Formats: sequence, structure tokens, C-alpha cells
Amino acid sequence: MFNAVQPWHLVVLVIVLLVLFGSKKLPDAARGLGRSLRIFKSEIKEMQKDEEPDTTEAAKEAQRTLPAGAEDSATRKSTAPNDDVKKSA
Repeated sequence: MFNAVQPWHLVVLVIVLLVLFGSKKLPDAARGLGRSLRIFKSEIKEMQKDEEPDTTEAAKEAQRTLPAGAEDSATRKSTAPNDDVKKSA
């Protein structure tokens, strides 16, 4: 009874849109829809950026809870040049 959209459904839809809005207003309506979608996408990206600091905060908390002997590679790299300076002095 309810099949997928057939190509002739799209043709009927286009004809109805042309009759209702006219050929001059359809490009303006499509342009406005495009602008709205662009704004919507940028707002979604901003919302995702706002959530990112929460994940970095969780990473910092995980770093604080590491066992006493555990180090990450960034800590080892930052102390290595200081050790070389002490040896050469």
C-alpha cells in the first residue's frame, strides 16, 4: 500500500510547487532554505565545540588518577632534555 517514492511522485511535486510559488519565487525559496541549513550546520558545530572541553577535563581527571609510577610519553619527553643538560654541565 505505501511503497517508496516513485519518480512520477517527484514530477507531481515539482509541478505543484511551480503552480503554488511560481518559477521566480522557487529559486529564492531554495536559496533561503540553503542559508538556513548552513546556519543550522554551523550552530551544530559550535555546540559540538562547546562539548569538547568536557572530554579534555575527563582526560585530565584520568591523568590525575594514574598510579604513582605511571608516566605518559609527554611527561617523559619533557624531562629528557633537562637530563641531557644536567649531564653536560
